[in-house]
Formats: sequence, structure tokens, C-alpha cells
Amino acid sequence: MALRRTFRVTLALFSLLITAACVSQTNAPKAGTTDLTAPQPRTATYNCADGTRITIENLGTSVRVLGPDGASEELPASPANQSSRFGEAHDAIVIDGRDALVMKGGKTPLTCKR
Repeated sequence: MALRRTFRVTLALFSLLITAACVSQTNAPKAGTTDLTAPQPRTATYNCADGTRITIENLGTSVRVLGPDGASEELPASPANQSSRFGEAHDAIVIDGRDALVMKGGKTPLTCKR
């Protein structure tokens, strides 16, 4: 009887140890991953896929996008409680870690990296 109980406990502990060995023991981000919870910088410059550069100034409830020609456009958060999606009318920008997707009405979406 005691031998049977010892066997069951050993089997249960063994499977628990195997499971624990398979789970990552560190909370550090893996190389090559983006921390999506990190706050966006107040001002950041992005290099876009078409060779241009834009600067995005984070104003909290909106962003100001400075284009390569010096023109600026302010886009409110959309919806209002967002901190990564901004847009108005036919223009929008989505910020995801170090990436930004810029969408202008009538043009192909443009990917940009910080």
C-alpha cells in the first residue's frame, strides 16, 4: 500500500518537474522581439520604405506628423482612448513598437521604422 502511494507521488512530482523545466524561467524579452507595452517617445524619426523620413511627435491624445516636405498634420487618437492608432478623414497612422504604418487617402499604405 505504501509502495503504491510512493509510486503515485513520485509520478506526480516527476511530471510536475518536467512541466516546470519546459516553461521559461525569465521575464526578460527574447532577442528580436518588440516591447509593445513600452511608451512611445515624445518625438521620433522614422525611415520609410519609399526612402523618405517622417517625424512623429506624440502629444498624448494626438500625434503631429511632420512629412519630408516640412508639412505637418495633427491626427487625433482614433478611438479617443487609443495610444497607438490615430486618424482623421482619410489619413491614419498606426504605431506598433518601432514600426509605423502611415495611410494617406488615395495612396498605398507606407511602412516606416524607427
